[in-house]
This record gives sequence, structure tokens and C-alpha cells, in this order.
Amino acid sequence: MEGSFVVNDTQGDQPKGAHEPGRRLTPEEAKSRRSRNVAIALGICFLIALFYVVTIVKLGVGIVVRPSI
Repeated sequence: MEGSFVVNDTQGDQPKGAHEPGRRLTPEEAKSRRSRNVAIALGICFLIALFYVVTIVKLGVGIVVRPSI
């Protein structure tokens, strides 16, 4: 059969409880997701601040105090 194919509509090996379109989260799931998102955001902010501080330290005070010409 040239040009034909079979479409498998079954969800097969998807994990139980996978996100289904239109599924509402329970209050516990919503709270868990919210707290996880806050933790990720705080981690990212910490890394940004750390990179900024490390960059300033590596540049040293020479970047702030420039010799006059």
C-alpha cells in the first residue's frame, strides 16, 4: 500500500496523571506547583546576583578607581 500509514491515537506509555487538556489542578497540586515555581525563581535570582558579585570582584577596584590622565 503505497503512501498509506497508520495513526496510533492511544496514549500508550504516558505516565498516570499526566497533564490532560482542560484538567483542573487540585488545591494541593496548585500549592505545590506555586511553591516549586517560587523556589526556582529564587534560585535563578541567587545565581544572577552571584554572577554579578563574582564579576565585580574579578574586575577589582581598578575598574572603579581609574587613574587620571
